[in-house]
Amino acid sequence: MTPPRAVTFDYWQTLVAERRGEMRAMQIERWAATLAEDGQPRTETELSDAFAANWAVFEDRWRTNDGPWGAVASVGFVGERLELAMTDDLRTRLVENFRIVGETAELHTAPGVEECLHALHDAGCALGIVCDVGLTDSPTLRTRLEGFGLLRYFDAWSFSDETGWFKPAEQAFRPALDGLGVSPEDAAHVGDNERTDVAGAKALGMVAVQYTGLASLAAWLPEQRPGTLADHVVEDLAALPSILGF
Repeated sequence: MTPPRAVTFDYWQTLVAERRGEMRAMQIERWAATLAEDGQPRTETELSDAFAANWAVFEDRWRTNDGPWGAVASVGFVGERLELAMTDDLRTRLVENFRIVGETAELHTAPGVEECLHALHDAGCALGIVCDVGLTDSPTLRTRLEGFGLLRYFDAWSFSDETGWFKPAEQAFRPALDGLGVSPEDAAHVGDNERTDVAGAKALGMVAVQYTGLASLAAWLPEQRPGTLADHVVEDLAALPSILGF
């Protein structure tokens, strides 16, 4: 096959991953401490239920592409759910908790990811990121990649909290592709999710690669299990350059 001129990568469960639930546990712990300091203590059960309800709102908006739902919106939702007396200072501290967790939570890079990126970069392939952002904002996500020594490989990116669009929408991919200066037909996209990554890439005419190598960190969602739409399914990112013809 003719190698693509550019390759874009999903972020979560493709470049890096958390062990499912660890970041939420840290967020709840920080909220509990902040609310206790503010004289409005809440139980772990109350906090867990409110956070679960908030994530359900995020997932609904993610699936319907109804716009980002980040830390600020989450603080408003959870605060109302917990019937907090919200002040500007408390709101600021609660939003800050999400950033701190995003900066300090243990993340795991995909096996073979640097070998993969280095090989593609050395072959002259332009690299980008197309990421659906949850409660950790894009500046923090880029900082985490920089800490792993991986950000330097990427020439463009498209984060949903900056574009206003989730995958599989074309508008989620376009900023990264335009930043790389390529048409979709000249690019490949790599991601774990069949509904967002694979279907979105295929709809644009990109080569779609489903990545399965971080499955051991979390139970598969149905749309993360290898499906039938992808042009390629890869478990080891180190093998990706040769699969794409480099």
